[in-house]
Amino acid sequence: MQTAIRTHYPAEDLAGRVRAQEDRVAIIDALYRFGAGQDLKDRELFESAFTPDAELDFVQPARRLGVDLSVFKGREHISSGVMATIARLDTTHTVTNPRVEIEGDTATLFALVEAQHLLKQDHLQSLLLKNMYWVRLRRAEQGRWRIAHMRINNVWMEGDPRVLFP
Repeated sequence: MQTAIRTHYPAEDLAGRVRAQEDRVAIIDALYRFGAGQDLKDRELFESAFTPDAELDFVQPARRLGVDLSVFKGREHISSGVMATIARLDTTHTVTNPRVEIEGDTATLFALVEAQHLLKQDHLQSLLLKNMYWVRLRRAEQGRWRIAHMRINNVWMEGDPRVLFP
């Protein structure tokens, strides 16, 4: 049995497929901006990931780390809180296994993110988190996708929780 590979699509089908792939890349890029904004200490890049009314739910991981934390509401509050927390840290965020579903101008994204947190003054003090991210996004100005709601759940961790929450 031979498998046929379709290499020709009608123009309208091909254009739709290209748009869908462009959206998929742009949706995942919102999560990359979230991570890279932290890792590069680039507040503008970080904020570009979120809608003005976004919500960031880090409640479950914080609870596992021994901290009661409310959901962050609003891009400014998210940015201020996260940037203040990581100011004394070196971080790296690695995004894998993204799964995207698009419906019009909204989308959902699931991904695994490994987040390494090291004290700038002493890299022997660290906290490594493996988290599942559930993200809802909206298409914003110029078609750019932005995070409207992000829920982070921790799967496992290794290291000292005081690195993130002293």
